[in-house]
Amino acid sequence: MSLVCLLYASTISENFSPEDIKQILSSAERNNAKQHVTGMLSFNRQYFLQCLEGSREQVNEIYHRIARDPRHQRLEILDYQAIPKRSFSEWHMGYLQDTQTLSELFYQYSSNDQFDPYTMSPEGAFLLLLDIKAEIQKALQAS
Repeated sequence: MSLVCLLYASTISENFSPEDIKQILSSAERNNAKQHVTGMLSFNRQYFLQCLEGSREQVNEIYHRIARDPRHQRLEILDYQAIPKRSFSEWHMGYLQDTQTLSELFYQYSSNDQFDPYTMSPEGAFLLLLDIKAEIQKALQAS
């Protein structure tokens, strides 16, 4: 079965709470592991940017579940393509919250240092997630 990568952005709903992100991450970790889906999530108080990797069937199923989740609004698929290998195979759902380091990364891929995935090219958004992955790995090695 071939691998695909789906990259999407969404806006966080008005009723979103800090508990919601914990629940989303816990659910994603559990469900994605069962379905052999890997990926990365970046978010701030306004937006989500997520990459999902796995079989076409499983990635599509997860995306449709996300699309029905009222915590996500304005879902937009930024990129969807077949891939030869996973870029986030270490995580069923890695994530990093908005920090000063991330602001510096956002500036490299956007017109300013504010995280807004709707203003990024698909390639830039994906490269940002790869850079976030590298930041997480650095932080884990330092601890």
